[in-house]
Amino acid sequence: MKIHALFIAFFLIVCSASAQYFPYNLPKEKPSIPLSTSMERNYDSYLAPEPKYNELYTQFKYTELKGLDYNNHDGTISRRDPSKVIFENGKYYVWYTYRNTVTSPKGAASATETIPSADWDLAEIWYATSNDGFTWKEQGVAIPRPPKPNLGHRSVSTADILKWKGKYYMYYQGFSEPSGTRGDDCPVLMSYASSPDGPWTATNKIVIPNGPKDTWDQYSIHDPYPLVYKGKIYLYYKSDFVGRPNLVRMQGLATAEDPLGPFTKNPLNPVLNSGHETTLFPFKTGIAALSIRDGNEHNTIQYSEDGINFNIAAITELMPDAAGPFIPDAFTDTKDGRGITWGISHFTNATGWETNHAILTRFDCDLSLDIDDQGMKKAHVYHKPEFYYKQGLNKEQQERIRLENEALKEKE
Repeated sequence: MKIHALFIAFFLIVCSASAQYFPYNLPKEKPSIPLSTSMERNYDSYLAPEPKYNELYTQFKYTELKGLDYNNHDGTISRRDPSKVIFENGKYYVWYTYRNTVTSPKGAASATETIPSADWDLAEIWYATSNDGFTWKEQGVAIPRPPKPNLGHRSVSTADILKWKGKYYMYYQGFSEPSGTRGDDCPVLMSYASSPDGPWTATNKIVIPNGPKDTWDQYSIHDPYPLVYKGKIYLYYKSDFVGRPNLVRMQGLATAEDPLGPFTKNPLNPVLNSGHETTLFPFKTGIAALSIRDGNEHNTIQYSEDGINFNIAAITELMPDAAGPFIPDAFTDTKDGRGITWGISHFTNATGWETNHAILTRFDCDLSLDIDDQGMKKAHVYHKPEFYYKQGLNKEQQERIRLENEALKEKE
């Protein structure tokens, strides 16, 4: 009996001790043992403890688009900042900032009525259609620059599309001076149409005004991005503040019950502390966001149950700049958002600053509840050495290192 009792006691001690060790097979549910802060976060902050099971984790794949000409990439033609992709009339539609100027951008000091200051200066909003999402046929101008003194007479850019009760609404930035004169100052304008092919009627009125003096969005309302959520129009936007040379970029939200407004800015703005461009989509009962560039939480995919309070759901790499995804349920007010698998984005400064222009590209991903593409779920991407060497030291950094080496030698 004593031996039996000792064995039981030993067994219980061993079991109790082993229960404190993290198991070899990673549990899908958080184990009931003491965990480090990092492991607590692994279960509490992400949708799954491994990227391959995380529906909001993905890598991104890129494909060159066919059918769009860039004038031998001399910098005179640029296409950038695509809208969401929609499917209407048996084909895909995308709208984008289109610049066709006599030169590449030359900066605000050299800008004229024909010479652009920036890549999005002296631009219009054009559109293209596609049967497969890879080969596109440009259809021409959708939103031209209005005549002076209307807002946007210098440039209209960075458009996004809303479908509401059978009609179409385009929100975009309207510049009345060359970008860079002070910054990228502009409000949001809007045009509407009965067909995605137009014709578009401009309201020539500010839809989302800049904020009051000394507030984060007092100068610019960029990247207007509408979704239909909770029976309303949720229009996300970006602003930059603090001032040059270290602009801070964050994102806010304005809501309305009608496409013409009035829009009410959320009192918690900014609702996203990172992200150079706006890219969001319905997901499950909430809203997911790509925080693509800038800020402490760049290169993250975030999720909000209410479209306002976002948390990091995944960290990834090589995210698409200015992504305009194809979102079948963007305007359905869904309570079961299915996610995205592809879209159109851009590459800026495609050939160098002397011929500065942007080109459109296709991206693919698995941020969808309807597919499970494990080829998109890999935890890292391998690059050749040349990829890293392109991120080399500049002349000032090389000189700093040289001086540091010289100073060490003098101490010997």
